[in-house]
Amino acid sequence: MKFLADENFPYAGIKLLRNSGYSVFAVFEDTPGAKDCDILNRAHTENLIILTFDRDYGELIYKHNLLTPKGVVYFRFTPNSPEEPAKILIDIIKIGKPLLADKFTVVEKERIRQRPILK
Repeated sequence: MKFLADENFPYAGIKLLRNSGYSVFAVFEDTPGAKDCDILNRAHTENLIILTFDRDYGELIYKHNLLTPKGVVYFRFTPNSPEEPAKILIDIIKIGKPLLADKFTVVEKERIRQRPILK
């Protein structure tokens, strides 16, 4: 599983994911200032799951029918620490459910919701 962290995803979380063995590309390292549609295109081309705090991806995918990424994990909460989103993601992956591929996953403190991403 490979990820593309949007610019709003904390660097401490990126480091934690990388140190845990996950492949994570970071927009702020590779293409700072990239527009959401460019990030979607990259994620589609490179088969990446987007990690973000930006809800605009849902509109771009479902309303504007832009190219779809392998998946999106949208964190819809204010983290208590920069590492918290990565820790939650690692726990989700370890449990194995819900699956992240081909899904738009919304992670909140109390629940996780998903919607299929149609290719």
